[in-house]
Amino acid sequence: MASSSKPKRNYDVFLSFRGADLRKNFVSHLYTALNQNGVYTFIDSEELRKGDQISAALMKTIEESRIVIIIFSKDYASSTWCLEEAAKIMECKEQRDLMVFSVFYKVEPKEVKTPRESYNEAMVKHEFKFGKDSEKVKRWKKALSDAGDLFGWHLNEGDESKLIQEIVKEISTYLAQTYLHVAKHPVGIDSRVAELKSMLNLKSHEDVVMVGLWGQGGIGKTTLSKALYNAIFRQFDGSCFLANVREASKNSNDLVSLQEKLLHEILSLQQKLEVPSVDRGIILIQHRLCHKKVLLFLDDVDDLDQLKALAGGCNWFGNGSKIIVTTRDRHLLTYHGIDQAHVYEVKALDNNEACELFSNHAFSTHQNIEIRTDLVSKFLNYVRGLPLAIEVLGSFLCGRREHEWESTLKKLSRVLNSKINDVLKISYDGLEINEKEIFLDIACFFKGRNSKYVKKVLDSCDLAAAIGLEVLIERSLIKNERSLIENEYIIEMHDLIQSMGMGIVNQECRDNPRRCSILWQYGDVFDALSSDEGDSAIKAIVLEPLKQKELSIHPNAFQKMRRLRLLIVHNVYNSFEGPILLPNE
Repeated sequence: MASSSKPKRNYDVFLSFRGADLRKNFVSHLYTALNQNGVYTFIDSEELRKGDQISAALMKTIEESRIVIIIFSKDYASSTWCLEEAAKIMECKEQRDLMVFSVFYKVEPKEVKTPRESYNEAMVKHEFKFGKDSEKVKRWKKALSDAGDLFGWHLNEGDESKLIQEIVKEISTYLAQTYLHVAKHPVGIDSRVAELKSMLNLKSHEDVVMVGLWGQGGIGKTTLSKALYNAIFRQFDGSCFLANVREASKNSNDLVSLQEKLLHEILSLQQKLEVPSVDRGIILIQHRLCHKKVLLFLDDVDDLDQLKALAGGCNWFGNGSKIIVTTRDRHLLTYHGIDQAHVYEVKALDNNEACELFSNHAFSTHQNIEIRTDLVSKFLNYVRGLPLAIEVLGSFLCGRREHEWESTLKKLSRVLNSKINDVLKISYDGLEINEKEIFLDIACFFKGRNSKYVKKVLDSCDLAAAIGLEVLIERSLIKNERSLIENEYIIEMHDLIQSMGMGIVNQECRDNPRRCSILWQYGDVFDALSSDEGDSAIKAIVLEPLKQKELSIHPNAFQKMRRLRLLIVHNVYNSFEGPILLPNE
């Protein structure tokens, strides 16, 4: 499903009003002042207002505006056109997060809301024409009643130019709170944003809610969180999106800078607020924000100290506040007190979404190159719904010919794209030694194997398998998925994460595979075992070919492999040259 992540906005401001006199004076001056301040404003021509039915084009213009200003004058309600316009505006306010301001121009707000005086006279005439129980009239009355409660300005006999300056200042301030760029081609966003909005319980103005977005690198956590921010940030007293917290907080001074940015953005400060230390920053955040309804996004968190410094508890923030944390590490969320009901696992795109996103990046509208469907399918099978990989490879292939696609696919079968690899490898780099060894063993040997068997083998190698596997699951590097066989679970891993793991091993010994710590490919195992030149770096050898192959093992093949902890050889024909001596390990 395609998504824009926020409604398309063509105009900054849409002006809704009634009357030629108003058009030539107050509205004209307001329109000019807004445009002079860089606020792109829509004002319709009198020629458009023919007949009683508001045009579809005008309806669309309302939908595609960021702000509407309704100028209620004495005869506004006498126009069915204006009433239809008002009803559409209030509908968009409810359904599309349209911001609506009002100007009560020489009328009292209560006249509009109740309605009274000229507004009551106008509604009586409409009831006579369309019927007192007309759904159309009821809709108009509700729109006026709701609009009467809007924030706005009231002018009777005051200075119009001063009021216009106030309006321009308020609109400019509002527009300064800008949306975040989500993605060039957002796909599959809207349904996920809807799920998160439900999890946040936005209708509750009492509870402070913390939600975690959890998933592997490149899965789209940041993209989704930006789209969510755009959809809801207008509903809060203050908001802040702290991007890339992991990179931006290498030491305590960096955390201080993030605390300063958080306070500056949420409080809309004109000057920088100096925070002397992390501890003082914690107190400042608690004191300054405990009565404000805030929206705070902490993107790419990887350390508990970051959470302690920036959002240590729900009691730091005012009622109705929402805190969203994106991370690769589920255990961080658990330790911080975010229960599983408020952890949203960001999953890969489904086949249709992946195909659409790949097509958007790989096939530009101006190119005239045809690529075989089966070749496209091979790339989609390779990326397995990972948005980062889809975007990187799709962009790289755009405009290239079929033979170049085939060459790229061949290259990818040997080595992972460096940009994709760098993002995925962040999760590996954050592991302890025990978990790194388990991860590499799974990537090279045990993907798709029974979890009990894997645990048994790893434990026999003096690796702490139980905690190691759990950490890898929490870091989104593996999954423990139920098998078709009852009560049996299988260790699974995304193909690109597996490629990243195999790449780490291969990088250890690019020129001489015998020096790798792990061997699993037939050619490398054959070379290492057919002579007595085995290397002390080798820790594990696993060879389980689908078809039986011959393997000649030299009597002293293992003599130098003093660190060898695991040897599994299945489905091979052994042509031994005498007794085989294994190291004690």
